Amino acid sequence: MADLLIELFSEEIPAGMQKKAADDLMRMMGDAFKAAGLSYDLERAYATPQRLVLAISGLPESTPDVREERRGPRTDAPEKAIEGFLRGAKVARHECEEREEAKGTFLFAVIEKKGRATTDVIAEALETTVRNFPWSKSQRWGSGSLKWVRPLQSILCIFDGKTVNVEIDGIKAGDTTRGHRFMAPDEFSVAGFDDYKQKLLDHKVILDAGRRATLIHDTAQTLASAAGLELVKDQGLFHEVAGLVEWPVPMMGSFDSAFLSVPEEVLILTMRKDQKYFVTRDPSTGKLANKFIFTANIEPSDGGKIVTAGNERVLTARLSDAKFFWEQDLKHKLEDNLPALEDIVFHIELGRVSDRVARMRALAQHMAQFIPGCDAAEADRAAMLAKADLVSGMVFEFPEVQGVMGRYYAKAQGESDAVADAVRDHYAPAGPNDECPSAPVSVAVALAEKIDTLVGFFAIDKRPTGSKDPYALRRAALGIIRLITENGIRLELAETLLNAAKPLKPYLGLQVSVEKDGDRDEAILNHVSATIEEHLLPFFADRLKVQQRDLGVRHDLIDAVFAKGDDDLVRVLARVSALSAFLDTDDGANLLAGYKRAANILRIEEKKDGITFDQAVDETVLVDAEEKALAAALTSAVADAEASLGTEDFEGAMAALSRLRAPIDAFFDKVTVNADDTALRANRLALLSAIRSAVNTVADFSLIEG
Repeated sequence: MADLLIELFSEEIPAGMQKKAADDLMRMMGDAFKAAGLSYDLERAYATPQRLVLAISGLPESTPDVREERRGPRTDAPEKAIEGFLRGAKVARHECEEREEAKGTFLFAVIEKKGRATTDVIAEALETTVRNFPWSKSQRWGSGSLKWVRPLQSILCIFDGKTVNVEIDGIKAGDTTRGHRFMAPDEFSVAGFDDYKQKLLDHKVILDAGRRATLIHDTAQTLASAAGLELVKDQGLFHEVAGLVEWPVPMMGSFDSAFLSVPEEVLILTMRKDQKYFVTRDPSTGKLANKFIFTANIEPSDGGKIVTAGNERVLTARLSDAKFFWEQDLKHKLEDNLPALEDIVFHIELGRVSDRVARMRALAQHMAQFIPGCDAAEADRAAMLAKADLVSGMVFEFPEVQGVMGRYYAKAQGESDAVADAVRDHYAPAGPNDECPSAPVSVAVALAEKIDTLVGFFAIDKRPTGSKDPYALRRAALGIIRLITENGIRLELAETLLNAAKPLKPYLGLQVSVEKDGDRDEAILNHVSATIEEHLLPFFADRLKVQQRDLGVRHDLIDAVFAKGDDDLVRVLARVSALSAFLDTDDGANLLAGYKRAANILRIEEKKDGITFDQAVDETVLVDAEEKALAAALTSAVADAEASLGTEDFEGAMAALSRLRAPIDAFFDKVTVNADDTALRANRLALLSAIRSAVNTVADFSLIEG
C-alpha cells in the first residue's frame, strides 16, 4: 500500500470557494478511484488561498485483475446474432467456450483484464478532474484551453514517493511546490504528505484552514483582552479570513473616537464586510470601542507599525464616508425623502415605490383592528416612513442597513418608539431563524409589507416556479405565517388578501380581459378573487406545512384541517394540535380505522350502484341493536362536536368524536352492511355515510394517512 499527495497551486482562490473546492477535489478523485476498483484507507483535503491539496493513504499499486464471463446466444443461433455478441464482447469465436445447458449449447466469452498501474489511474483521473472541475466561476489565460478559478501555476503529484507522469495544458506534474508568497517564495521538493506539511510550516504556510481560523480567533481574543475590551464574536468571519491568509498574524489598530457617533450597525458593516476586520466592544458600557483587529499575511519586521498605519488609514477613509452620509441624512426629515420614492419603480406592473407605500399605509391601518394594542394612526405613520430611508445617502452606500437606518432617522426626528421600531422591523422576519416582531405597530406594518408583496406578484402571475423565486415570495409567506401565528392574530386570511388586492386595480388592466360592455372593475375583482382562491391560499397551505414540518407537525393533518375551508391560521393550528393529540390515542387511531373502513365500503358500493347514500338515516328501518346504538351515538356526538367547535374547544370536539369508537366497532362486528333486503342495505349504507360526515365535522379524515 502507498500514499498519494496532490497539490494544485494557483493564484489566489476566493475564500468563499475554498471549502467546496477541496471537497470537490476529494469527491471527484475518490469517485474515479472507486470506478477503477481502487480502495484506500484515508483521504483528506485542504485548501489555502493558493493551493488545493488532496492526501490519500493506503492505495494499492495497481487495480485488481478482473475476470468477467458473458453468456451469449446458442451455438446454432443465426450468424448475425453470434457476430453481434462477439463484437460486443470484443472476442473471436475461437476464444469463446461452449457450454451445455438445459436449453441447449451456449457460447460464453471469458474476458480477463489485467489490473492497471495505479499511477495510470491517478494521471487519468487527475486530468479529468482538473479539466471538469465545477468552479462556480472560472477563467482561461494565455493561449491554453484550461479553465480554472485563477491561473493554475503548478501541479504536485507524488505516489509512493515518486512523481506521477501527468501533464495538463502544458503544466507537467512534479514533486516541488512553493512556500509563502512573500516570506518564503522559493521552491522546495517533498517526498510525501508528512514531509510536505512540515516543510510548508517551515516556509510560513499553515495548511489546515481550521487551524488558521483557531489561531486568528485565539490571538484576536488575546489582543482584545490585553486592551481591556471584548471581541465581538463572528465565527463566519474567522473562517473567511482564514481563507485569505496562509500565515495569519492578527494585530490591533484604532480609529478616531469621533466616528463612534455613527450608528454601530454601520461601523460593524464597514469593518466586517469591506475590510474583514474584527470589532471590539467596551465591556463597561456595552458600546463599540475605537479599536479593531485585522489579520496580516506576513510577519512585519517593524512590529507591525507600517501595516497597522496602512489599515488605519484605509478604515478612516471608509468611516469618513459613513460619517458624512450620517450627518447629511440628519439634516432632513424622513418625510422629505417621500417625493423621491415617486421616481423609483417597484415593479413595472405594480407601480412605483410611492404607490407601494400608499398600499402599505391602507393595509397597515386595516391590520391594526386585528392586533390588540395597535394604534391605527401609528401604524399608518410607520408605514408611510418605512421606505423613506431607501433614498438616504447612508442606505444608498450601505443597502444592508435599510430599515435599521430608518429607525435611527425616525428617532432623531422625534418619532415614538413604536413608529421607529416598526420602520426598522417591517422587513422581519427575514428567515425561519430571524426574530419575529411582537410589538403591535411593528407587526401591523410588517404584515402590510409582506401581504402587499405576495398579493401583488400573484395578481400579475409572477408566482414561484420550481426552485425559482426571484421575488422571495416563499419567504414573504413564511413571514406572514410567523407574524400571525406567533402573535395570535385572529383574521380570515382570504378576506385580508382580497382587501389588500383592491388598491391594485389600476395596475391589473393588462392582466384581465373584459368582454364587450363588461364591467372592468368587476372583471379585475373576479380575477383577483380567483387567483387568491386557486393559487395564493394553496400556496399559504404549502408554506404552513413546510414551517410546521420543521416543528414536527404532520403535513396530512394540516391538509385535513385546511380542507374544511378555515383560513384563520391560529384556529387551524389549534385544530391541528388537538387532532394530532387525538390520533395519538387508541380511541383516535381506532376511529380513523373505522372511518376508513366505512369510507371504503361506501366508495365501492356507490360506484357499483351509481348513486350516493347521503340520505338521512331512517330510524324506522333500523333492526339490530348495534345499528340503533350507532345512530343514536352519531346524533349525540355530532351535536356535541359542533357545539365545541363553535366555542373553539377542539379538545372537546375530539372527545365527543371519541365516543363513536365503541359503537362503530360493535356495528362492524355484528352488522352485515350489504344485507339482502334492499331498503335495509341502503339504510345501513346511509349510516356509514353518517359516520363519514360526523368524523369530517372536525377535519377531512380522508386526507389523513394511516
